[in-house]
Amino acid sequence: MTVGGALSRRRLLAASALLLALAAASVAVTDPFAGHSVPGRTGFDNGSPTAIRRVERTFLSSQTQVGGTLGFAGSWTVSIPAGTAPSALAQAEEAAATARSQLATAEAGLAADETNVIRAGKILKTDTAAAKAACGGASTAAGCPTAKQTVSQDETSLLMAEQKLAGDRPQLASTRAGLVGAEQALTTAEASATVYGNSSSYTMLPSPGRIVQRGQRLFAINGQPTLLLYGSTPAWRAFRPGMSAGADVAELNANLQALGYGASSGDAFTSATGSAVSTLQSARGITATGRLDLGAVIFEPGALRVKTVMVNAGQAVQPGPVLTASSTRHGVSVALDAAQQSEVRVGDRVTVTLPDNSTTRGVVSSVGKVVTNPPAGGGQGAGGGGSSSPTIAVEVRLLDPRAAGHLDEAPVNVSIIERSVHDVLAVPVDALVALAGGGYAIEEVEANGPHRLVAVTPGLFDDARGLVQVSGNGLAAGQRVVVPAS
Repeated sequence: MTVGGALSRRRLLAASALLLALAAASVAVTDPFAGHSVPGRTGFDNGSPTAIRRVERTFLSSQTQVGGTLGFAGSWTVSIPAGTAPSALAQAEEAAATARSQLATAEAGLAADETNVIRAGKILKTDTAAAKAACGGASTAAGCPTAKQTVSQDETSLLMAEQKLAGDRPQLASTRAGLVGAEQALTTAEASATVYGNSSSYTMLPSPGRIVQRGQRLFAINGQPTLLLYGSTPAWRAFRPGMSAGADVAELNANLQALGYGASSGDAFTSATGSAVSTLQSARGITATGRLDLGAVIFEPGALRVKTVMVNAGQAVQPGPVLTASSTRHGVSVALDAAQQSEVRVGDRVTVTLPDNSTTRGVVSSVGKVVTNPPAGGGQGAGGGGSSSPTIAVEVRLLDPRAAGHLDEAPVNVSIIERSVHDVLAVPVDALVALAGGGYAIEEVEANGPHRLVAVTPGLFDDARGLVQVSGNGLAAGQRVVVPAS
């Protein structure tokens, strides 16, 4: 971070105050870089006591110091999904079965009526031939009137049979459409089937602080455990034979394999998947059905630690939150002043000072984009802390999670390294001399004793070490420079 350049507002004000102080203590030199010596000069013109330090080649970093809270990283809510209750699924199954029966009846009726039309047509044809023979070309011949009457009756019967058959066809089409609708409704109900209904209740809930891992139960509904599986895709539909392939099925197959129950790889629900699901259910005391309705399993990124439970044992099960959880890995949360957001980036290295004053390293894992305003009253908590400025959430991942020990939560100090430089020349910040004509210098003490001012350009300020990067002609590591005595 260079002077007059990318210093943050805070660091710029601090640096400006320091340099103004140096300017007040410096000597106004008209031509300070003519190379002449100043014999016997041992300090600044104001007579303040001084000491000697050396120019060193080193590593520097600019840092932001903030407060944070050590805790378990991540935070999410485990919820029961909405869906189709078992009773509604049973109704959909019954409706589909009724529609199938009605279609079978309609198809049988159509087939019978088609047969009747064919039979009536044959009878008419036979009786028409008999009438021609009986009448012999004369309608008054013996038997002719009766034969004609029979033909007339046959024509009426055929017409009625054809009319009935014509009415069967739209009725059959309507029945088929009804079956399609019933089966679609059943498919939807099956895909959204839940393990709970109107009379379901929670029969087991975890206690805060409990660690739950893959394949273990999170809670139980009507005595049937809901299991934790690992994955980033939530269980948004029921798992059952005939379902379409998808990322959720791939996660299920991967978990079944990881738990040692087999299953096919890939994203399809195969017969091997169904068999593995039944094996898992039997092993966990769940009725083995080979399918998993909504609420039977919950997918989360990994093992979780229960933070709060939002329902009570015996309470009726409703769609919505059940508990909040975190990961089992320690991390640090920082409420960073929103004005400093641009100074912190994902990947920035940090040093965390723990309550016992030990330190551990970490890295910024996320920088929030949503600004949170302080609570009413200036954000002052019961202990007098808090921020009065808008903040953003910054998460820090510890490189050595074991460093946090058994702490559940604790305040910590975080030093975020915003920028660093390697293999540069540096001097103590108070070695800088602000010149009356502008610019900066250091006061070098030569080997034979004389002092001279050497022009420098300041670079990165390392607040933690009290050093500043300098560059300029005539600078070298090991040179002795004057600083105010401590």
